[in-house]
Amino acid sequence: MQGKLHLIKLSVGTEDLSGLEQWQKGQRLLHGREHGLHITRMWPKRESELLSGGSIYWVIKGAIQARQRLVRFDEIIGDDGIRRCGFVLDPEIIATTMATRRPFQGWRYLAGNEAPKDMPKSRASEPDLPDDMEQHLADLGLL
Repeated sequence: MQGKLHLIKLSVGTEDLSGLEQWQKGQRLLHGREHGLHITRMWPKRESELLSGGSIYWVIKGAIQARQRLVRFDEIIGDDGIRRCGFVLDPEIIATTMATRRPFQGWRYLAGNEAPKDMPKSRASEPDLPDDMEQHLADLGLL
């Protein structure tokens, strides 16, 4: 995903990649949606750059672990009358190599050269390493 502009967001309350997938699938079924939706207060000023192949990268337990392609941004007006931004997400969640991140509020832009690489599809059938070991290897730049 080099050269593109992305977003990065904490997946609060998510314990692992499977938890993110299950939660989003449940939300899509509950609301009858084809795509994932994340609602936030702020609208990205760099919308056109993000929609030119950008993704949202999810931080789970202190490390980027996955991404989803950004499809579009929808205006959402809440019951309180406040305009919000709905990040419409491709339902496919793509595992990435781990990259540590400190906690932060809201979402941030992420330059393509700072985004971790997608996990090779060939590794999908490999058993998961314990989180602390995978995190340590990522810190060393080995994952």
